[in-house]
Amino acid sequence: MKREIIKTADGSTTIHLPDWNEQYHSKHGAIQEAYHVFIKHGLHYFYKQKSTLDVTSSVVEKSHKNTCILEIGFGTGLNAFITLLEAQKLKLGINYKGVEAYPVSEEEIKALNYIDALKAQKNETDFQKLHNVSWEEKHQINNNFILTKQKHFFSEIKDSEVHHIIYFDAFGARVQPELWTEAIFKIMFRALKPNGILVTYSAKGSVRRAMQAVGFTVERLPGPPGKREMLRATKHSDTLKK
Repeated sequence: MKREIIKTADGSTTIHLPDWNEQYHSKHGAIQEAYHVFIKHGLHYFYKQKSTLDVTSSVVEKSHKNTCILEIGFGTGLNAFITLLEAQKLKLGINYKGVEAYPVSEEEIKALNYIDALKAQKNETDFQKLHNVSWEEKHQINNNFILTKQKHFFSEIKDSEVHHIIYFDAFGARVQPELWTEAIFKIMFRALKPNGILVTYSAKGSVRRAMQAVGFTVERLPGPPGKREMLRATKHSDTLKK
């Protein structure tokens, strides 16, 4: 399938698939989308909830020193890199797992402009490490960020109550509907700890209903540039389903 590097509306680049008319990130702004969906409504929201989580304060504080994030679609590494920058800025400890069946090529990574667009020259080595470290092994990228990359299909994820946050950034349901089904969200529900959250750019009704069917409580939230809404799903500890 043909692949092109294109510039999005905020000046950052992404990979475009002409045959599908689909991108790895929003053409309305790759970096803006990542910050809005995954950082603002995912990572930042999770930390703001620590005073209301249905667990003891000591458990909350421990989890915030080592927050586990699962990314569905590691792709260009943009979401992981921005999370790494936030972890460093806020002095967070992040244990990050990125799942990707079809890794992006080295040539494509070199053509992306995230270092310059984010003014993150001091972390250029970290960005390179995200892509250069081996798969299927845990790696300490810096003092705040541990990364494990796994090369397999999302349906093969076996994690059970491991993650605090899921970044669900698969290709859209228009081109890969099989990634947005009850079967997949059941795997996501199982992978989250109680009171964990899943955030995604999608706001399709069929996606929301699939999430609800497996036990998630789902919110519609204002979307990033170019999208009216997005979704955040919570695995509430008092509504767990087998």
